[in-house]
Amino acid sequence: MSLMSNACWIGLAAALGAARAPAQSETHLNLQAVTTNGTSAWTAVFPFTLRGVLLCDTDEMLDPTPDFIPYGGSEDNGKMGAQWQVFLQAVSPGDRGGTACWMGQNYGNQPWIRNSELSYTNEAWVAEILRLNFDPSSLHPFRAGDLVEVTARQSLFYGGKRNINEGHDIDPVFDFDIRLVTASFGLPEPEVITLADVTEPGGTAGDPATWLPIFDPTRATGAEHYQGMRVRINGLTLLTTNGWSATNAWGGRQCTVTDGAGRFFALRHPRYSLGAAPAQPFDAIGIFNQESGSGGQGTNGYELFVQQVLPQTPAPELVIGLNVVIAWPVSGNVYQLEWRSEPDTGEWNPVTNAPVVLGGMNTVILPRDRPQQFYQLRKVE
Repeated sequence: MSLMSNACWIGLAAALGAARAPAQSETHLNLQAVTTNGTSAWTAVFPFTLRGVLLCDTDEMLDPTPDFIPYGGSEDNGKMGAQWQVFLQAVSPGDRGGTACWMGQNYGNQPWIRNSELSYTNEAWVAEILRLNFDPSSLHPFRAGDLVEVTARQSLFYGGKRNINEGHDIDPVFDFDIRLVTASFGLPEPEVITLADVTEPGGTAGDPATWLPIFDPTRATGAEHYQGMRVRINGLTLLTTNGWSATNAWGGRQCTVTDGAGRFFALRHPRYSLGAAPAQPFDAIGIFNQESGSGGQGTNGYELFVQQVLPQTPAPELVIGLNVVIAWPVSGNVYQLEWRSEPDTGEWNPVTNAPVVLGGMNTVILPRDRPQQFYQLRKVE
């Protein structure tokens, strides 16, 4: 497909979108509101617009390579093939949180659909991805750090969060659109947290069911407070490394970390290399995500989608000593500091340590284990 045909297709999609009903503005804070069991408390009103800064590139999380799988029976249930996902984080005053936008190719393979005609063909899927990866007016390729506005005509709750999507329906009436507001707006500074901010102690390393998150349905504290946002989690140690791979599928890119105080958490590796799995404690920057695996509850399954690893290096050791300090006022004359071992006999020898100026004084610092010596200043002609 040529660039010109891409542009024409995107322009046609924009024209179709312009004829649709006007959308009202929504906030991430409202959209991601939850009940006491973590399900969505949002009152659905469509269409709506949502503004935020993209936290990732368009192919960073899921593999969008076309992969049409016709439905042939129960063995194809859930085979979604190609998928696409981005996160955007709130930037408007008074707003907080973040939201995922998701698409899948083979909706027809959902067990409640079971109809290949309700999946995207490879050609149709490519057209959809081109529509979402480029601004329809400028053809700017969307990148992490761009400020965008999404127009949503459908959304679903799953995994503990409300996602903007097509409701598993290829009908264009349910399309969502992305429009560029400001290119290279900039990523938000990550909020710095530890596992103590989001996870209760007392878990068992090999049993994720015992990793109890701090769940606050008001979203004022705990894991919900950071969901969909860029964070930095400090003080992590890897316990499992099988998922530390850029080439694994989404489900195979998960690792377990601990803070060494009985708290455990999941990290999700991106589709690019982060280098070798850290053998020492480290900090990680990424998107605080939730994957509870359920459409009926959302109080667990929190994880960090990692985008950057920062190894922790120990602080340098402090040395406190009683060194010999010799100082004399700075003047227009130049003096050489000299030493000898006896006060009144022997040759004077130059001190080779170069003086530095501290507080208006020429200062020489000598090791504290230096033997007792006597010093004088000799004017250099």
